[in-house]
Amino acid sequence: MAKGMREIKRQIKSVQSTKQITKAMEMVAAAKLRKAQEKAEAARPYSEKLKEVVASIASSTQGIQHPMLESRPVKKTAYLIITSDRGLAGGYNANVLRQVNLTLKERHNSQDDYELFVIGRKGRDYFRRREIAMASVTTDLSDSPSFADIKSIAHEAVHGFELAKFDELYICYNRFVNALTQIPTVERLLPMETPEVTAAEGPTASYEYEPSAEAVLEVLLPRYAETLIYGALLNGKASELGAKMTAMGNATKNASKLINDLSLTYNRARQAAITQEITEIVAGANAAQG
Repeated sequence: MAKGMREIKRQIKSVQSTKQITKAMEMVAAAKLRKAQEKAEAARPYSEKLKEVVASIASSTQGIQHPMLESRPVKKTAYLIITSDRGLAGGYNANVLRQVNLTLKERHNSQDDYELFVIGRKGRDYFRRREIAMASVTTDLSDSPSFADIKSIAHEAVHGFELAKFDELYICYNRFVNALTQIPTVERLLPMETPEVTAAEGPTASYEYEPSAEAVLEVLLPRYAETLIYGALLNGKASELGAKMTAMGNATKNASKLINDLSLTYNRARQAAITQEITEIVAGANAAQG
């Protein structure tokens, strides 16, 4: 019995240590989540201004032509997949990779029909285990990534579409709703739909372009597509941190419940041991008197 009680006490200490770790990780993820949301909000005005300028050019220029706006027969499709480098994030990676896997099975009969651009070790390892080739991989991103961190893979994906290496580009990520909800999303990025000019109250800006509207659009469209990829990355990073915060919060609650259960078991065992000792003492005293 004493050996069993020592084992239970050891288990309680072990779970208490784990609980301290998960609680600390939950608090760190919560702090980083706030920063990630702020960064995503800060990047939005730049994306919206680019969209406004592109829409202005598209609406003011007749017969505008650009490879990124033109649909063509789909022979090959590319997917840019955003995952994390580390785990302990609940179903964050599993959900988006499951959605990508279903999409690939539904749309394609062969690996020759698609090309993968992967961000994050979890995605890289997932496709490597299944012996699925990847065109480009980016890993070791910080929890507060800059555009420069993913510029190479974003440019490669966008430029590949411009060169007609593939005919569609989809971006796959977890769309952030709140800390409890992240929605696996697969949405088409290229070819782009021409952004519409939204009606604005008050005076509107009038742009003059040098050397021409077409030349400006030639530069802006790839930059706009890369900016959308960066926005999806920031959204995915917020989703990752939200999932980590939720997962660590659940782990902390489970640890507390387990500690309570073990403490109850320990107290019952201790009570049984004390009762047994008292019984043995009383029995010994009675024997001595007899």
